[in-house]
Amino acid sequence: MITSTRRVSPDKSEVRIAFSLDDNSDVKDVEDLSQTFPDLEQRLQPVPPCVSLRESVQVYKEHCRMAKEFHQVKNEIAVLEDRKRKLLAEMVEDEKVALEIARLEEEFRRLTEENRTLVTVHKERAKQLERLCGNNRTRQDSS
Repeated sequence: MITSTRRVSPDKSEVRIAFSLDDNSDVKDVEDLSQTFPDLEQRLQPVPPCVSLRESVQVYKEHCRMAKEFHQVKNEIAVLEDRKRKLLAEMVEDEKVALEIARLEEEFRRLTEENRTLVTVHKERAKQLERLCGNNRTRQDSS
């Protein structure tokens, strides 16, 4: 701890200034935060502080905090973009399925109509056959 006592003028009281170069609580924090941020361009990397200036250390800490936050946001964006890509792929697949469903519904409608027509024709032909068989029997019976 360095202490300095000065009397500016004889009529003023003493001014005492004390500071310590050993107080490294901020320096410890800086060492904990001194890391590289690969997501940041070189020009945006936090510059190590002047450890003897508390304000410099605080600015460095804030810069590191913002760099970490930037990293988190960048990761969240990457996750969300990946999710978006997957959802778009699902949407394209769903549209293909919807088109296939529409095609199959149309084919089902057409085949159902064709089936109704065939059933109707079959019934008519069965009645005709029955009449013809009945006419043949009556002819054979009469002969």
